[in-house]
Amino acid sequence: MRLIFLGTGGTYPSMKRGVTSIAVQLRSEVLLLDCGECTQRQLMGSSVSFMKISRILISHLHADHFLGLPGLIQSMSLNGREDKLVVLGPEGTADMVESIMNLGHFDCGYEVVSQELAPGDYIDAGTYGITAANADHTVPSLAYSIEERTRLGRFSLDKALALGIQPGPLYSRLQCGETVEHKGIMVHPEHVIGEPRRGRKVVYTGDTRKCSSVTDLARAADVLIHDATFDSSLEEQAVKYGHSTARQAAEVAVEAGVGRLFLVHISPRYDDSSRLTAEAVEVFAKSMVPDELSEYVIDLPD
Repeated sequence: MRLIFLGTGGTYPSMKRGVTSIAVQLRSEVLLLDCGECTQRQLMGSSVSFMKISRILISHLHADHFLGLPGLIQSMSLNGREDKLVVLGPEGTADMVESIMNLGHFDCGYEVVSQELAPGDYIDAGTYGITAANADHTVPSLAYSIEERTRLGRFSLDKALALGIQPGPLYSRLQCGETVEHKGIMVHPEHVIGEPRRGRKVVYTGDTRKCSSVTDLARAADVLIHDATFDSSLEEQAVKYGHSTARQAAEVAVEAGVGRLFLVHISPRYDDSSRLTAEAVEVFAKSMVPDELSEYVIDLPD
């Protein structure tokens, strides 16, 4: 699993940052978290292909989170896309997508499907699942969890050999969850395979005040990508406009027990984000504001 930070700013693009958009690569599939203006240009300068995007998760319908959709959808079509594209989001997403598809002489050579979600909704995507939760913003807004399925436990060669089973086809059958017979004894997978191992988990908040629903969604996540629009001196303004400070984002990271925190939706007022990083690190050491087009690989847990 790999994260590519296409944009880390909020409200409007600045000389330092594009507006928030993050690509999540899962094997050959790419998910896009929000799609502000200029996202397709950032994608062209990144290591991922926009043609691989299968789902776009829109957190809410403020323009800096979806204005990149018309150009991206059209560019996919001009490059010969045939695969369906799914745009997920809160109430109003279907109308937004329909409006985009009705712009001028907008010609699209593939199917674009919208799907509106409510807090608590879950999408089974095969090897991973997407969970939506309520985010506390000034308009209906969703936070998202992307979590891989639980993996099989580790195969114990020592236990297999102790049972007299030599390397060969029986190992594969046991690893696939099949009970096998060896010298008249039935050997079950649990005899040679350890406890199931969890998959990787990423949580993206979109724009939000600090709230319990996001903390609950982020429990034990490998990575939390959290709104950190302002520093603590502007906490009153953050609350008024439905955002978080860097310190509040770090508090959520601590309360949720996450592995790493990335601060995004940085206000254009900050040419230098070091103040935000320092504030968050005081509370949660593994905090940072990612650079534009930087990447982060999430390793499989043991």
